[in-house]
Amino acid sequence: MAKAHERIADETISVITAVHAPGAKYLPDAYESLVEQEMPAGWEWQWVVQEDGESEAVAPFVPDDARVSFGRGRAGRAAMARTMGLARARGSLVKVLDADDMLRPGALARDIAAVSRPGIGWTTSRALDLLPDGSTVGFDQDPPEGPIERGVVLDHWKTHDHRPQVHPATLCVRRDLLLALGGWMSLPASEDTGLLLALNAVSRGWFSAQTGLLYRKWPGQVTSHESHMDEGERTARMAVIGARAEALAHLAQWRYEDD
Repeated sequence: MAKAHERIADETISVITAVHAPGAKYLPDAYESLVEQEMPAGWEWQWVVQEDGESEAVAPFVPDDARVSFGRGRAGRAAMARTMGLARARGSLVKVLDADDMLRPGALARDIAAVSRPGIGWTTSRALDLLPDGSTVGFDQDPPEGPIERGVVLDHWKTHDHRPQVHPATLCVRRDLLLALGGWMSLPASEDTGLLLALNAVSRGWFSAQTGLLYRKWPGQVTSHESHMDEGERTARMAVIGARAEALAHLAQWRYEDD
């Protein structure tokens, strides 16, 4: 297992997965989707699996592979688990993969190609919902393949019931940019949307129209819980997400004007 604070490897992409006990059974599927990735010449992946909690229920599902780093810690939901896992991530790029999701063939290679473009700090891709019966459903508001300009995601989010047009569960980002923004927002949910909007406030992104992720729908996932849609909590989450993105956008605009 990898140790914290290893030297950063320019041609490594660190895939970070936060997992709690109910979702551990899906880790083998996520791992298989990683093993099937064809990497660009010279590149490799590292899988950082961080348990949100200190149970004995997750470790049995973690594969015995030198490329996999497993850790656990105090429960604090996905944002804290991912940030704690980031301490062991040694890649110059960081990719999100939820424990119950699966990458599609070529996803990592496309992410690497996108973020290697000049001026691009992060990338997302098309995602398909994977339903319990094995069928898939797409999203009808995907943007076209290509760059995502600063502020575009925030503008869409404001006018579409606080839903971005690109899926934060498909995010791949430059490590230094992720760290500069403080990682994932310390919220009980929507922490990935908060990060996505912050990234869009300060940096151009990229969207890949090829499917990069199967987003599993199942009764035990956090977003299916009634508390996730509690109106009071959701209103508070969206307020702070939007305020942070707006503040970052203003700071970024001052920087561009000064330049």
